[in-house]
Amino acid sequence: MRQKGWLLIFSLLLCALALMAAPNSEKQYWKGQNWTNQTWTNYVRIGAFGLRGGDAEKIVRSAQDSDVFGIEVDNDIEGRYESFLHPEEKLKAIHELAEEAHRASNYAFVYIAGTECITAHADQTPHTLFKDHPDWLQRDINGKPAIFGGGTAFWIAAGDEDVWVSPYAPEWRKIYMEHVRQIAATGIDGIYVDIPYWMTHFEGWENTWASFDDYTVAAFKEKTGLDAKHDLKLGDFSDPAFRKWVEFRIQTFTDFMSEIDRSAKSVNPKIKTIPEIYPGIEEEAVRVGADVYSLYAVVDAIAHEYEFGSGDHMASSRTPLDWFRYQVGMHSFRAFAQGPLGQDKATWILNYSWDGDRKVDKREAMMNLAMSQIMAGANFWDAPGHSMAGSNDLPTRKRIFSWIEAHEKTFYLSRFPIDPIGVYFSPQTRNFGADEFIASYRGILILLMQKHLEFQVVTPRTVADFRGQTLVLPDVRMLGETEKIWLRDFAAQGKRLVITGTDATGVGNLDNVVRLPDCPGKAYNQALEKDFERASPDSQRQFFDSLQSGNTVRIKAGAQVATSIARTPNGIHCFFANFAGLRGGLNPVQTPQTDVEVTVSPKTGGKGFFLPYLGEVQAIQGSRHGETVTFALPPITKGAVFWYTAPDSK
Repeated sequence: MRQKGWLLIFSLLLCALALMAAPNSEKQYWKGQNWTNQTWTNYVRIGAFGLRGGDAEKIVRSAQDSDVFGIEVDNDIEGRYESFLHPEEKLKAIHELAEEAHRASNYAFVYIAGTECITAHADQTPHTLFKDHPDWLQRDINGKPAIFGGGTAFWIAAGDEDVWVSPYAPEWRKIYMEHVRQIAATGIDGIYVDIPYWMTHFEGWENTWASFDDYTVAAFKEKTGLDAKHDLKLGDFSDPAFRKWVEFRIQTFTDFMSEIDRSAKSVNPKIKTIPEIYPGIEEEAVRVGADVYSLYAVVDAIAHEYEFGSGDHMASSRTPLDWFRYQVGMHSFRAFAQGPLGQDKATWILNYSWDGDRKVDKREAMMNLAMSQIMAGANFWDAPGHSMAGSNDLPTRKRIFSWIEAHEKTFYLSRFPIDPIGVYFSPQTRNFGADEFIASYRGILILLMQKHLEFQVVTPRTVADFRGQTLVLPDVRMLGETEKIWLRDFAAQGKRLVITGTDATGVGNLDNVVRLPDCPGKAYNQALEKDFERASPDSQRQFFDSLQSGNTVRIKAGAQVATSIARTPNGIHCFFANFAGLRGGLNPVQTPQTDVEVTVSPKTGGKGFFLPYLGEVQAIQGSRHGETVTFALPPITKGAVFWYTAPDSK
């Protein structure tokens, strides 16, 4: 099974040549007190293509024709047993594609599977992964192997064998990482790792909390001293041993992706590692073991196939509540992507706009999906139906991508807080009590979006850098000692701490500590679910009265417009996503929003600008009232951006 040494040496030579031809991947748009180095991943406009070999020129030409800047190719070495054994032909095709993309000053990344592997026509061949290596497979607690046939999922053909491998199978992992190095050596710009999960998402496997294969059980025993088969109460989050199993499963795939990243960069330091993950902030992340909060720390970007819990994954059939929850997810991902020294990793969204819905114009659905993503600072990946490749409407994709390209700095320069209300995302609380926490967390963020207040999602990685005057803990039930110490120090500074629902802080009774045992986030979440149209954020007046924040930016707009506020190197920005009038499955055209105003409190004079979605930049005049300037914005149809630039901004 071990690949020949000459193959790696040859690949390294190819890599050296390819890197010489690769476009400059680093964009340094701004350096100052807060600086960031961004790469092509932050500005990518994605289109996907199949790669068979000999078609590299055609793929790149097609990508260029619709302003794709970031070519995904499906050429899966790891996920097909035939190429897992013999990767040479696919490696050659990847190298050809990388060279062709670089000649066009484009970027390319290649798809590989995580732990899934398919053997084609398994019913007709004596050699399949399961037949050759049954010990590699993940298993449920009763020893049942994770092996499936045609029809289990739409991508598994009749007669094929689909298996899910344990990440602790040592021989498989060694070969896998060698392939990663060989792929990196082709000069490709990125490795896109799909579904690095524990098998818990096919029918009948949802509640298994797998895997209980010998390799995984042994690794857990070595780490914790516990026997996974006998010492756990599966599914019981009050059981300390099961909690350790949950944490172990998440750490396993964080470590797996970290090793992929290190292996690839050992050969090609500029290559990017991008996992595709469908769970977002909800309980599914805990179940499959792929937690995007943990993963952002060890990869270069994440592609989210995000379905936000019980929401609808098709843009054409989403309700306004679905759209607001989608915003909550994407703003959370953008917060997870932040790190030290201005680190700003990219958030890609692989979602689907339309799948044959006769009552909804596919072009409108595509435009709505792209608008919702870029306003949150995420990158749009156009895909039809349930497929990664192709488009529902190529002319519409070209229109969207051309416009994004023209205004890429507006949407993708790093966004920094001004004077935000912090909302704390607690990974531990989500891990062990997802339903209660997410209901509160979502409700609080939607309240702030609908009242058009500046918010910042704060995490354990970023809490030490939080500079806002108010931090909200939305039913946060689990906090580590370091978190508790920071919260006590925060409150001791006289800043406002708003604790909703359960209080796990240990902070004493201070005037600036507000406790709301009847969680306003949960109450508002329930009101939204009952009747979104009639739910009003003003119903939670006690919550808003508890907040303490600056008045640098004030926005007047309707409650069905989601807003976010940030400072970029080009000034103060307000992003508007309009969901008024949308009806899932019936109407994808918004009700235009009028009488929208933005008031800023500048220290010096400046200029206001307005960019309507898919439109052109307009300079707008403000009206000064004392120390504030108010700008009356033109009508907002789907979405828009307003920004205010001081004279010394660059």
